[in-house]
Amino acid sequence: MSDEPQPTESLLADAAPQPGAAKPDAILVADGIVKAFGGLRAVDIGKLEVQRGAITALIGPNGAGKTTLFNLLTGFEKPDGGSWRFDGQPLAGMPAYRVARAGMVRTFQLTKSLTLLTVLENLKLAARQQTGERFFASMARPLWRAQEEEIERRADELIDRFRLQAVRDQFAGTLSGGQRKLLELARALMVEPAMLMLDEPTAGVNPALTQSLLGHITGLRDDGMTVLFVEHDMDVVTGISDWVVCMAQGHIIAEGPPVSVCSDHGVIDAYLGAHHGRRAGAQG
Repeated sequence: MSDEPQPTESLLADAAPQPGAAKPDAILVADGIVKAFGGLRAVDIGKLEVQRGAITALIGPNGAGKTTLFNLLTGFEKPDGGSWRFDGQPLAGMPAYRVARAGMVRTFQLTKSLTLLTVLENLKLAARQQTGERFFASMARPLWRAQEEEIERRADELIDRFRLQAVRDQFAGTLSGGQRKLLELARALMVEPAMLMLDEPTAGVNPALTQSLLGHITGLRDDGMTVLFVEHDMDVVTGISDWVVCMAQGHIIAEGPPVSVCSDHGVIDAYLGAHHGRRAGAQG
């Protein structure tokens, strides 16, 4: 029997196209997550599983609860109830920095680069467990010099990968919106995550850079990384996703392969609109 990994499509072939569907090899499993703001239940999810090594898109209309769910899963907000496990490790109640250390790293819709640091410095800052960050060790350069050189080497590899060589030593605040998106993605990879969560990665990015960004995301999946991303552009969703989860009013109303979800009447009513639904159905 071959030890080579199965294609994502075959792994998800047996997953039922319905809300809360079990996955063959789920890296993230969430149960009963609830978050309310006053009288509004922003998130009310019974079950969600995310397949390891796949690109999963999270879609839905504005106010559906997508970003709130991201914030809950990554420790930026506290839920009113529920639990979730990442690679078998419980994460409920864990602060954001420990969630990242566990291997689940997110980006934000509005990029959060440190504008007065260079591109290279932004990347180097993100590396984990740096000996030179400890007070006493920082005063003895031989203790951390080799690690610092290795961190800079990794940062330069990502700068090359994302074609940021021309702005390597520029302040992050001088970058274009698209370049900041690439920097934030590269900085997340410096943490060496097992799962990357992207909140509207193509928002505000020009079409040429969008294609480059999407190529990087599918490349990460091909390297074995799990990606969960929020997106409104359905051409992006259908173009790169292996699985789609649709939220509306805090609930998951549909799950499945992109063509299946795009032709779901509940999804069409909640989000896509009848015209797009007819077009997706005709293409499928």
